[in-house]
Amino acid sequence: MRFHLRFYLQYLVLLGFSWVISTYGPHQRAQKTGDILLGGLFPIHFGVASKDQDLAARPESTECVRYNFRGFRWLQAMTFAIEEINNSSTLLPNIMLGYRIFDTCNTVSKGLEASLSFVAQNKIDSLNLDEFCNCTGNIPSTIAVIGASGSAVSTAVADLVGLFYIPQISYASSSRLLSNKNQYKSFMRTIPTDEYQAIAMAAIIDHFQWNWVIAIASDDEYGRPGIEKFENEMFHRDICIDLNALISQYIDEAEIHRLADRIENSTAKVIAVFASGPDIEPLIKEMVRRNVTDRVWLASEAWASSSMVAKPEYLDVMGGTIGFALRAGHIPGFKEYLQQVHPKKSSHNEFVREFWEETFNCYLEDSPRNEDSENSSTSFRPLCTGEEDIASVETPYLDYTHLRISYNVYVAVYAIAQALQDILTCTPGKGLFANGSCADIRKVEAWQVLKQLRHLNFINSIGERVHFDNGSELSANYTVINWHRSPEDGSVVFEEVGYYSIHNKNGAKLSIDNAKILWNGRLTEVPFSNCSEECEPGTRKGIIDGKPTCCFECTECSDGEYSDHKDASVCSKCPNNSWSTGNHTSCFLKEIEFLSWTEPFGIALALFAVLGILLTAFVLGVFVQFRDTPIVKASNRELSYLLLFSLICCFSSSLIFIGEPQDWTCCVRQPAFGISFVLCISCILVKTNRVLLVFEAKIPTSLHSKWWGLNLQFLLVFLFTFVQVMICVVWLYNAPPGSYRNYDIDEIIFITCNEGSMMALGFLIGYTCLLAAICFFFAFKSRKLPENFTEAKFITFSMLIFFIVWISFIPAYFSTYGKFVSAVEVIAILTSSFSLLACIFFNKVYIILFKPSRNTIEEVRCSTAAHAFKAAAKATLRHSSASRKRSSSVGGSSASSPSSSISRKTNGNETESPSACRQSQKPRVSFGRGTVCLSLSFEETRKDSVK
Repeated sequence: MRFHLRFYLQYLVLLGFSWVISTYGPHQRAQKTGDILLGGLFPIHFGVASKDQDLAARPESTECVRYNFRGFRWLQAMTFAIEEINNSSTLLPNIMLGYRIFDTCNTVSKGLEASLSFVAQNKIDSLNLDEFCNCTGNIPSTIAVIGASGSAVSTAVADLVGLFYIPQISYASSSRLLSNKNQYKSFMRTIPTDEYQAIAMAAIIDHFQWNWVIAIASDDEYGRPGIEKFENEMFHRDICIDLNALISQYIDEAEIHRLADRIENSTAKVIAVFASGPDIEPLIKEMVRRNVTDRVWLASEAWASSSMVAKPEYLDVMGGTIGFALRAGHIPGFKEYLQQVHPKKSSHNEFVREFWEETFNCYLEDSPRNEDSENSSTSFRPLCTGEEDIASVETPYLDYTHLRISYNVYVAVYAIAQALQDILTCTPGKGLFANGSCADIRKVEAWQVLKQLRHLNFINSIGERVHFDNGSELSANYTVINWHRSPEDGSVVFEEVGYYSIHNKNGAKLSIDNAKILWNGRLTEVPFSNCSEECEPGTRKGIIDGKPTCCFECTECSDGEYSDHKDASVCSKCPNNSWSTGNHTSCFLKEIEFLSWTEPFGIALALFAVLGILLTAFVLGVFVQFRDTPIVKASNRELSYLLLFSLICCFSSSLIFIGEPQDWTCCVRQPAFGISFVLCISCILVKTNRVLLVFEAKIPTSLHSKWWGLNLQFLLVFLFTFVQVMICVVWLYNAPPGSYRNYDIDEIIFITCNEGSMMALGFLIGYTCLLAAICFFFAFKSRKLPENFTEAKFITFSMLIFFIVWISFIPAYFSTYGKFVSAVEVIAILTSSFSLLACIFFNKVYIILFKPSRNTIEEVRCSTAAHAFKAAAKATLRHSSASRKRSSSVGGSSASSPSSSISRKTNGNETESPSACRQSQKPRVSFGRGTVCLSLSFEETRKDSVK
C-alpha cells in the first residue's frame, strides 16, 4: 500500500513538472539539445505592453514590445561561442553543449517565467524517477545560466536559481547589491560593479570642476544602488546635487512632464543618469519635444550606447553626451557569423524570424505574429521574400566595431566551458569534492559546476584575468565616449575621448582629452554648471544660510590672508614675515623696522646724544682746566668730575638704543641707562645733602668735616649705585632681555627688545626716581644756600624736569610700539641728561669763561658770609628776643667753613654807624630794628676741604 502511494505521488509530480516545461515556459525560445545544457536570458525586447488584467478570463502571457537588436546580437554571441566550443578539438572534446535561451523582455516577470523552466527541469532530475519510467529522452538539466541583462532581472533570477545552486553568470548586471555573496551565492558576472562606475562618474564631474548637478536613476536594483554610491562619492568631493529623481519606462506621462519642468527650472546644467535605455527614453523624448539644448548628459554604461536613445533625431538635445562604455573585446569570426543569420537556417532559434521581420519591415508567411490580430503592425507590412540582404540594412545588430556586452557573453560561455573542462580532466584524488573525488562529466550537476567555477582562474582573449572566487570583482576599465554627429550621414558617432581604469596596485586613473569633446554637439568650451559664480583669486567662498555648501558668496580675504587660485574654500594665512597684497592674491615680505642709524629720526637722536657727550666733555675740560678756581672748588670738585663722567655715560647709553636690536644690546642698554642715571643722581644727592648739613648746623664742628669727608662721599655714591647694579644683576640672571621680532603690525616687522621682566624694569626706573625724589627734597631745602655752593634752585628745577620726563615716559612707553618705544626712552634719557647738565653746570661754566670777576675768593666769601650772618643772626635773635640791648657773637669755624664774629649794639650805646660798615668794607645786614656789621675770615687748613 505504501509503495503504491509513493508511486502515485511521484507520478503526479512528473505530470505536473512535465506540464510546467511544456506549457508554462515561454513559447518563443532558442533551443538546441546537447550533452550538457546551458540556459540563457536576453532582453530581445525592451519591455512589455501595458495591459490591465481584470481576471474575467484566464490570464494570458504579457506581450513583449519594442524589438532590441542589440539584445539579439548578445544572444547570437552565446550561440556562436557554444558552436565554437562544440567544434573545438581541445576544449570539451566529444562533449556537445546545448542551450535553452529565453527573452526576458527587460522585465522581472518575464525573467522569472523563463527561469522557472530551468529550475523545474533540475527538480525533476533530482527526483530520480528512472525506476518508474524511461526518462532518457528528456531534456537534460540546465547546469548554468547566462544572464540576465538588467540588474533588477538578475537579482530576481539569482534569488530563484540560487535556491537550487544553479550558477548564474551575468554579462551586463552591474548593480553593487549583487556583490553580496552571502545573499546571492550562485551569482557571478563578467562586468565590473557599478561601484566603480559611480566613482568614475563623480571623477568626471570633478575633472570639469562642476559642483551643481542633477541626479536621475531608474527605480530598480540597478539605478537605486548606483545613484546612492554616486551621491556618497559626490558628498566626499564637495559636489552638490540640486535635483534627484527616480524614473521608469512605465512612469506616468504627467510625472515625466513634472520632472522635465523641474529640470528646466534648475540652474544645474549637468544631468547624471543611472538608468537603462528603456527607462530614460520617455524623459529624453520629452526633453527633445521641449528642445532643451543647454544640458550636458552624463550616461552610465547601461544607456551610453543604447540604440533607443542614441538616435540622430535626438542629437540636437543629446549631442555632447559623456558616457561610459565597457572595454571592447575582439571575437574572431563573429562578424561573419552575424551576417549568416537567416530564418531558413535557424530553425532552432525562433527569435531569428522576428529579427528578420523587424529588420526588413516585412512579415514571413508562417509568422505567428501575423495571425495574432488584424490590428497588428505586421498586417501593414509587405511579405518577406527571404532574399533580403542583411548587410544592406544598418541596424545595431551589425554594429560589431565595439563588442562590449557581446564580448562579456562570449567570456561567460567560455568560463563555463573552462569549468567543465576542468571537471573533464580532473584527476581522482585531486578533485574539489569529498576525499578529492571528481565529478562525472556525463552526469554533472549544477552545484558541481558552481563549485568548479568558484575555483576558476583563466585569462580571456584581451588579457584580463577572469575568476569568480568569493569577494572578487573584475577590474573596472571603462572607455569614456562622447556623442558626435557624423558629418557623412548625421548618425550618432561614439567618439572615444578618454578612459577610466582601476588597478589594485596603482589605484584609479582618469584620463580625458578635452580637445576631442564637443559639448552640446558643437561647442568646445566646457559648460558652466555651478551653483555660484567662481570666486576670483583674493576671495574665498562664504556660506549662505539655508543653501547647500556649493552655493556661496565670494568674500574678500582678510588682511594678512591670501588666495592664489579660484574658488578657494579658505584663505591661506601669510607667513609671519609676510603680508597680503592689496588684492589679497599673494604675500610680500614685510618691511623690517627698528630705530636705525640711517633714518632721519635715528640720526637726529644720535646727533643730540653726541652733542650731549661733547658738551659734557667740554664742561669736564673746563672744570679740569680751572680746577683751582673758587667756583670749581666750591662745587666739590671731585664729585663734580664724577657727576660729569656719569652724564657722559647717560648720553652714551642712549646710543645703545639706536640700531638693530641684538641680544647683547638688549641686555646692556637698560642696565647702562639705569646705572648711569643712579650714579649721576647719587653724586648730586651726596653733594647737596653734605652742604645742607654743614650750613644748617647750629655749631659747625670738626665732626661735620670728618663725617662728610671725601672718602665717605664716594662711599655713599658707591652704595647708592651698587643697589642699582644688584637690581640689574638679578634681572639679567632671572629674565635676561633679548631681541624680539614683533609680527603683529600689518606690513611691518618691528625688531625690538623683549625686556624679559617688566617688573625688573619698573624696579630699575623706580629706584632711580626714588633717589631723584630725595635729591629734590634736599635741593628744595637748600634753595637759599649760597648759590656758589650748590645752585639749589637749579638742581630743584632740574629734578622737576626729571620727574616730568619720567612720569610722562611711563604712559608713553606702554602706549607706543615698535621702534618708537626705543625712541621714547632715548628722548627721555637725553632730556633728563641735558636738564641736569644745563641746570647744574652751564651757570658755572658761564661764570668761569665769561665772568671771571665773579670767580674770586672775595666774591665767594661775601656770598658765604652773608648767608652765615643771616643764619647766626636769626639764631641770636631767637635767643635774645626778650632783651635787645645785649649783643652776642656767634663764631664757628671748621676746616672748610667760614668763621665770623658779630657785634650788635642798640640804643646808641655802642652802635657802629652804617657808614662805618661801608668804610671798613664789612658786610652789612639790615634787620627790622637795626643794622649789623660783621667781619669774617677764611682759612684753608686742608687741601681736601670743600671751599
